[in-house]
Amino acid sequence: MKIQGKMFIWLSVFILAVAIVYGLWSKEPAGTTALFLAFGLCIMVGYYLAFTARRVDTMAQDNKEADVADEAGELGFFSPHSWQPLLLGLGGAFAFLSIAVGWWLMFFSAPFILIGLFGWVFEYYRGENRTQ
Repeated sequence: MKIQGKMFIWLSVFILAVAIVYGLWSKEPAGTTALFLAFGLCIMVGYYLAFTARRVDTMAQDNKEADVADEAGELGFFSPHSWQPLLLGLGGAFAFLSIAVGWWLMFFSAPFILIGLFGWVFEYYRGENRTQ
């Protein structure tokens, strides 16, 4: 995590320099504001990664002598047969489509979103997957 923090901090320094040069040269407020906001986002992420890297163990990416296999292992538990992301995706698609078509479509997307979210949260509380 240390190298990612350094990368984001150096990226924020570069974006700050670009924002200053762009702002002085173009005198255009929208692009200058966007670049300064990008600087703020990069500095926040870089500070968080550098702050967190001091409190966690050294990872393989921080070791210059590490191999690719040093970071191998289990990444987490992912549900192999869940249909809930599909429902949430359909509900989200209809919700965003309602902005363009009409707000009445939001009434049809809300049940998809609620059922998908409820099912995703509680899918391991009942049925054959209860013990996982």
